[in-house]
Amino acid sequence: MEILLDCIKAFIVGGVFCVIGQILIDRTKLTPARILVGYVVSGVILTAVGIYDYLVDFAGAGATVPLTGFGYSLAKGVEKAVTDYGLIGALSGGLSATSAGIAAAIFFGLLAALVSKKGKNMN
Repeated sequence: MEILLDCIKAFIVGGVFCVIGQILIDRTKLTPARILVGYVVSGVILTAVGIYDYLVDFAGAGATVPLTGFGYSLAKGVEKAVTDYGLIGALSGGLSATSAGIAAAIFFGLLAALVSKKGKNMN
């Protein structure tokens, strides 16, 4: 029963992020790319002020999987690297914490491009 409750919380929080994004697309002149960047930046800011941790504790994957979760991972990586290595950690911590996600995005983007590539004679 507990796993069902966790899934419902993740679904609701992830759904709220989607609803906010859709409202921004429908009601503003923001492009989807700007909204996505805004999500990453808001994840960093909310993590920096200590709010996003509560959301992660409540919703789990519903808060860590969306783009705000990427911002959360960046901020946590920087925080840990600065603690371990000092100020130089601010330059490397975010990339170290998110390198697997970045590598997966590049790999699957390449795979999708290869699979969907049009031939020279196809119109």
